[in-house]
Amino acid sequence: MQTLTLTRPDDWHLHVRDGAMLASVVPDTARQFARAIIMPNLKPPVATVDLALAYRKRILAAVPEGMNFQPLMTLYLTEQTTPDDIHRAADCPHVHAVKYYPAGATTNAASGVRELDRVWPVLEAMQDVRLPLLMHGEVTDSDIDVFDREAVFIERHLSRLVDAFPELPMVLEHITTKDSADFVREGPANLAATVTAHHLLLNRNAMFEGGLRPHHYCLPLIKREQHRQALVQVATSGNPKFFLGTDSAPHPRGAKESDCGCAGIYSARNAMAFYTEVFEDAVALDKLEGFASHHGPDFYGLPRNPDRITLVREEEAVPDQVDFGGEPGVPLRAGGKVRWRPLEG
Repeated sequence: MQTLTLTRPDDWHLHVRDGAMLASVVPDTARQFARAIIMPNLKPPVATVDLALAYRKRILAAVPEGMNFQPLMTLYLTEQTTPDDIHRAADCPHVHAVKYYPAGATTNAASGVRELDRVWPVLEAMQDVRLPLLMHGEVTDSDIDVFDREAVFIERHLSRLVDAFPELPMVLEHITTKDSADFVREGPANLAATVTAHHLLLNRNAMFEGGLRPHHYCLPLIKREQHRQALVQVATSGNPKFFLGTDSAPHPRGAKESDCGCAGIYSARNAMAFYTEVFEDAVALDKLEGFASHHGPDFYGLPRNPDRITLVREEEAVPDQVDFGGEPGVPLRAGGKVRWRPLEG
C-alpha cells in the first residue's frame, strides 16, 4: 500500500453556495482542506464586509464537529464598490481578496464589472493596501468565440492591469489555456494563477462523449488537449506562481440537465484524489505538496498549515449522485473510481 503525506492543503477557489446546499457541501472540503477562498457570487452578491462576515458565520456553522476548517472571505467587485469599502476590507482579518467578474461571465455574475475604467480608483486602493484581486479572466462580448474569451481577456485587459498595478497581488483564476499558463509564468511576481482538477483531467471532448454531457459544462469552458497538457506542465513544474483552486461549484442535477443548464463542476468530494492522479501520471508526486500546500499561502502572505494529511493509494468508488441540501447532485467522475483517498483522522 502506497501512502503520501503532505502539509495540509488549502483550496484557493471554492463555491459553497448557501442555505441547505452549503450545509451539504462544506464537509467535503473540510475533510481535506484547512482553508478555502470562498467565492462571493451569491444573490445578492457578497459585496460588503458585513455581508462577508455573516456568510462566514453560516459556513463555520456547517463545519462538522471535530474538523478544523477556516473560510477565507472575498468581496464581490461591483461598479458601486468604493475605495472606502476596500480600506474596511483590508482592516478585517477575515477578508482576504476581492473578486472580479466580468458582467454575465458565469453563475450570478450579473452584478459584475462592465467597464474596468469604472473601478480604477478601487484597484488603486487595493494596490495601496495590497488586497489581492482575483480575476475571472474572460471577456463576454457576443462577437468573441466562447473558446477564445480567456485569450482575449489577456490581450485586452490583463496586460494593461499588470502594467498599471505592479504592486497589486493578482490571481488569474481557473486558467484553461496555454495562453494563460505562458502569460502567468512569464509575468511579474505579483501575478499568480489557480488551476482546477477538471481542467487538468479533461479536454473539451469530455463535454460530447456519446452525447451532450452537461455535468462537464463549466465556465471557463474546458479547452483542447494541447491546453490541458500545458496546464499539467505548469501545475506539476514546481513553479510557485501556480497553486490549487478547485472552482468546485455545486448545482442540483435538475439545474444542470435542463434546456439552459448551469455552469459548474462539483469536484470537492474527491478533490485531492483527482489532483494526486494528475501529479502521479506526470511523474511529479514530489511537486504536489508545493502546488497544494505551499504556493498558495506563500502568495497570500499566510502561514503554511501546521498539520498534515495522508493519502493512500487505494481505489474508491465515486457515487452516482450526492446530496445537495435535499436535491440530488452529480459529482465529477460520478459512477467511476479514483485511485487515491485521504485517510480519516
